[in-house]
Amino acid sequence: MYQNTTFLTNRLRQREQMGLLRQLHSGSNLVDFCSNDYLGLARSPALRQAIQQTDYQRTSVLNGATGSRLLAGHTSLADKVETQLAAFYQTESALVFNSGYDANIGLLSSLPQRGDVLLTDELIHASMIDGARLSYAERHRFMHNNLDHLSTLLREARDQKTPSIFVAVESVYSMDGDMAPLAELVGLCADYEAHLIVDEAHATGVYGINGEGRVVELGLQDRVLARVHTFGKGLGVHGAAVVGSGLLRNYLINTARSFIYTTALPPHSLLAIQCAHEQLPILTEQRAKLHQHVVFFRDIALQRMPTACWTDSSSPIQCLLIKGNKACRAVAARAQGAGFDVRAILSPTVPVGQERIRICLHSFNAESEIAGLIDTLAS
Repeated sequence: MYQNTTFLTNRLRQREQMGLLRQLHSGSNLVDFCSNDYLGLARSPALRQAIQQTDYQRTSVLNGATGSRLLAGHTSLADKVETQLAAFYQTESALVFNSGYDANIGLLSSLPQRGDVLLTDELIHASMIDGARLSYAERHRFMHNNLDHLSTLLREARDQKTPSIFVAVESVYSMDGDMAPLAELVGLCADYEAHLIVDEAHATGVYGINGEGRVVELGLQDRVLARVHTFGKGLGVHGAAVVGSGLLRNYLINTARSFIYTTALPPHSLLAIQCAHEQLPILTEQRAKLHQHVVFFRDIALQRMPTACWTDSSSPIQCLLIKGNKACRAVAARAQGAGFDVRAILSPTVPVGQERIRICLHSFNAESEIAGLIDTLAS
């Protein structure tokens, strides 16, 4: 049957002409300054062995979940893992989603309802933006980490006698690497009786005594309505969970479409999540080394290049700002040619004029590798 696909060709050609054509690349032998594997768990022989051993010992013969959790896909293993996650993240309950994207879609599309107000930081992740778009609530963005602007929007929403107000932020922002002022946000939300939602994707495993994230690190877990913890970054496996009260869990089971209408994670993935969390408390040395690398990187980077070249980040995400997609691609290519795996982040993913080289530091990077990368970028 004939299909005229000229429109696809034209659209892709247009992206290519704009320098925005995306392509898939397999792994390389370059030094990793690109992945979100902050603690090296994705490449950990110990985690691999623990998953294999636990999987071998399980009594279930199923390889897949066979259906959604509300139909055939719920298991006692899922209950057990969620109980362990709730204890680890120091809250009442947890609900596993198939990915961080699914968790944010389900959470932000179902919590704020028609007549409610949803206020989001302007730099939240695309998954949070998409979830917010699916909500029927009135939506407003506030300037990044700007408490005065947020306060104004909260006051306006409260003056309108809005039934429920929600504020959505990331604890560590994925593109700038800076952090939300969580303690101040909690206080501001309390003042206006608003509910705070925090995406801990880039803090999970990295912050807190055992890697519980920034909310627990700051002792704010009882003052945040919902947290999203993803497991494909610092934990090196797959999946995500929304953690909070038992009431929140029951609500999401009944309303979150990305939970209700999808096949559940297979047993192997649940076991991997379980084993990765069992590894986190013993990775004290790796977390300490990771944070030492951040200090080392900043010290050298700010000596070699002006402060204005860098985003203000004290996290493992460091960004060198280079205006223009073409120039940014050229610098990334030069670094890759020198053996360092870094990637250019281009507009419109980031605003025009804020294109950047996004650098992810890891516990397994050597200081000589970090210094070599900075030398290459500075040249």
